[in-house]
Amino acid sequence: MTPTDTRPVAIIGAGPTGLAAARNLDRQGIEWVGFELARDVGGLWNIDSPRSTVYHSAHLISSTRTTEFTEFPMPADSPDYPDHRRLLAYFRDFAAHFGLRDRYRFGTEVVSAEPVGPEPGSGWRLTVRRGSGTGPGDDDEVVDAGEFSALVVANGTLSEPNVPEFAGHFAGELLHTSRYKYPTLFAGKRVLVVGAGNSGCDVAVDAVHHAASVDISVRRGYHFVPKYVLGRPADTLNNGRPLPPRIKQFLDSRLLRLFTGDPVRFGFPKPDHKLYESHPIVNSLILQHVGHGDLRVRADVERFDGHTVHFRDGSSDDYDLVLLATGYLLHYPFLDRRHLDWPDGAAAPDLYLNIFPTGRDDLAVLGMVEASGIGWQGRYEQADLVARYLAAKRDTSPSGRAAADVVDRGKRGPRPDLSGGYRYLGLDRMAYYVNKTAYRDAVTGAIAQMDAACAAREGAAR
Repeated sequence: MTPTDTRPVAIIGAGPTGLAAARNLDRQGIEWVGFELARDVGGLWNIDSPRSTVYHSAHLISSTRTTEFTEFPMPADSPDYPDHRRLLAYFRDFAAHFGLRDRYRFGTEVVSAEPVGPEPGSGWRLTVRRGSGTGPGDDDEVVDAGEFSALVVANGTLSEPNVPEFAGHFAGELLHTSRYKYPTLFAGKRVLVVGAGNSGCDVAVDAVHHAASVDISVRRGYHFVPKYVLGRPADTLNNGRPLPPRIKQFLDSRLLRLFTGDPVRFGFPKPDHKLYESHPIVNSLILQHVGHGDLRVRADVERFDGHTVHFRDGSSDDYDLVLLATGYLLHYPFLDRRHLDWPDGAAAPDLYLNIFPTGRDDLAVLGMVEASGIGWQGRYEQADLVARYLAAKRDTSPSGRAAADVVDRGKRGPRPDLSGGYRYLGLDRMAYYVNKTAYRDAVTGAIAQMDAACAAREGAAR
């Protein structure tokens, strides 16, 4: 990339992270073109998008004020935990306010992205499928979309279902939660939900109002966090200076016992980790329904046999519908994994700050970060860093080179500790999990270092 490179940057995705990328590229004066499979912005929060995994009852599990974009707050009358309809309206308002929509090519799927050349900043050539915006179809047209100076990947982390293999065969309906939209699916059925993450618990709570019976199969124990503590959203109680991990775990775990009790008493396994060492379940309604007898907690699935599901504790039962709440896989099918420093067999690429690969100066991944309470502002800060880096790479002055070198040194060096002192579980789904404070400090710290390096060079030139 040089000051004379007039090729725009390509952004894949028009969800909140893609919109944050577009907004920050605008702030740096960098031209861009966006690509989005759906017919409008919103990403997964657009329930009508071909790859949306949102269901009818979906709400935020973090509160409005800890989740919104700082420069574009959600409306003052927003509820503490908005549903997907309000969130879609918010993202559409964001796009309209900053004039982003007109530069997106909607109904367009990126099927291939290839470097123009071997040089780290040679740019990218994209091949796209243009169609109806409702998913691949017979009438779709695959075309060359042209060359771009850089590629920003922001297509999200919750679109490719993780469907585990089970011994035996299930004779009823077997679906992943990605295909679940409306609770009428459960009407009159004997339902088993496999997986007790946030989506699994939400879906189980939906099902109790419609199904003939509901069970939830659990592999491991979880910590359950209520949405409200002392009448306030739970994630707003400690927004000051963060406590040391061991002190926070000690205090919060005891507070939780006062509000939710011991999950083991409700039939859940005892957690094999401390609070915050895995993503907590922000849903205390499921405990209430277990306590009411509306649903039962079952052991991990061992095998299927017709309509019968056998569990690892030796028990079994018959079901009409098994719904897999087994999470998602990172999915960047348009990119060769070698461009992302993605080791064979690893659950996630090895990226500096979960953003930058080492071998390219013109490639960045946004949104490949999971943390309790990081919100969209955390993604916005990622986008701010990326936009500044791309701008610095176009600036051949000493100050521009100094600013870009801050990120380049980070890409070459050892990865920073983003755990915040927490010992996260070594699971595939935790492969890109970070501590909110440690991560945001690292990203905004890099931005501050870039500004300082630039200022120092400009001062030396004077």
